[in-house]
Amino acid sequence: MSNARQSIQAAHDVQATEYAPAYLRDAEDLMKAASDALDSGDYYNARELAIAAQQQAIKARQQSLSRQKEVKN
Repeated sequence: MSNARQSIQAAHDVQATEYAPAYLRDAEDLMKAASDALDSGDYYNARELAIAAQQQAIKARQQSLSRQKEVKN
């Protein structure tokens, strides 16, 4: 879950809230679901959700960087 949190923070750091809001929102929603699953003792589901959150956060970061580059050009 730490990796997912770090990936979400990295997406925030490159302004994904502005340039990739859908991916970032998905990542945050998945992270919340992972946290809820962990709190419920559903460790397998928590892990799967955290992995999905990390993947969405990586997409958010990549899309944000790409769109920022487009704006500069």
